Parts: sequence; C-alpha cells; structure tokens
Amino acid sequence: LLLAVMSYNSLFLGTVLSFAASALMVVSVVLPSPRPSEPRGVYDRTTRGIRIYLATPRLRGLLALNLAAAAAGAMVLVNTVVLVRGSLGLSESALAWTMFAFGAGSMIAALVLPRVLDALPDRPVMFGGAALMVATLVGLALTVLGAGLGWSILLTAWLLVGLGYSAVLTPSGRLLRRSAHAGDRPALFAAQFALSHACWLVTYPLSGWLLTVYGVVPALIGLAL
Repeated sequence: LLLAVMSYNSLFLGTVLSFAASALMVVSVVLPSPRPSEPRGVYDRTTRGIRIYLATPRLRGLLALNLAAAAAGAMVLVNTVVLVRGSLGLSESALAWTMFAFGAGSMIAALVLPRVLDALPDRPVMFGGAALMVATLVGLALTVLGAGLGWSILLTAWLLVGLGYSAVLTPSGRLLRRSAHAGDRPALFAAQFALSHACWLVTYPLSGWLLTVYGVVPALIGLAL
C-alpha cells in the first residue's frame, strides 16, 4: 500500500524501521523454558522434528496444505509483476495495489479467524481455505479464457487467494502444538519451517516457468492442480 504513495527507496527505509520495531517486540516477550531433554546424537537432533512430522497423519495433511498455499502464493508473488506490468501494461502504483489486495485478504482472514476457530474445528477451516485458493485460480483461468485478463478481476482474485492463504496458515501453529510434547515442539516447528519452505522451493520456479513457457491460463491451472 505504501508503494502507492512513496518510492521504492523510501519503502526500504520504512521496512528497516519495521524490522527494528519487530525485533524490540520479540525481545520484550517472555519465552517459556521447557525442561532440557535427554542428550541425543547429532543425527537424532537434526532429524527428530521431520521424523515426528512425517510420522503424524494430521501433520502430513498439513504438509499437503502447505504445498497448496505455496502454489497459490507463488502465483501471486512471482507472477503479479508480469501480469500487471507486462500483460496489462499498468503502472508501479497499480502493481502495489494488486499486491495490497492479496495482503488485505490475508489480514482480513487473520483478524476474523480467532472467532471462527472458536466455533469451528481447524480442519474444515483449513481445507476451506485451500479449496478457496484452488477455486479462485481455476475461476481466474476460465475468466481469462472467456473475457481476457482485467485488473478488477485480478484484484478480486488476489483478495480471495489471500483469504484462503491465511485460512490455511494461521491455524497451523495450533495444530503443531497439539501434535507434540513440549520438549519436541521446537524441533517440530523447525520441521514445519523447513518443509514449508521446501514447498516454496518447488512452486516458485514452477510458477515462473509455467507462465513464461505456456502462458497465464496453463500457469493458473497447473498451480491449481
């Protein structure tokens, strides 16, 4: 949103200040101190989180949802600049507003989800978020086929993708906490970080390759699949 009213250089300065404020907030938090676990070998310590993760059925489901979020997120983060600046020929300001639509969807979902999760289990919320992302990518592909790509359609699609993206990722911390004893949680959260980024490692180049080689519609359908 700030890119709509300021230059990239000014935005980087603002980002530095935001990171400094975030660091101060992190330092101010009192973290729990779990009892030290029994000594383990290097291999066991290194792989324990991933072994627990992959041995737990609900976490294997979470890994699949992480892949869905990475696929839709990669379409947004990698290809938005190509769609807005290249295909539509719009300005840098329009690019900023398009990215803001995705961020706004994510923020709206994150603010609403605490109340939603008080009434509904995590599973339908997370699967609903994944289904929303898939349906949005397929719907955008069909719209582009029928009527071409329009900025208003893209803004709406990215808003919906942001809603689904946050609906998948926001409850994941609660799921991880329920899936391990306190002593294993640091390893399990580290495994979530590593495996979710492995999904991004696949979908980032896949997203750019599909759009570059085959075009917008195959990229949308491929990532939806």
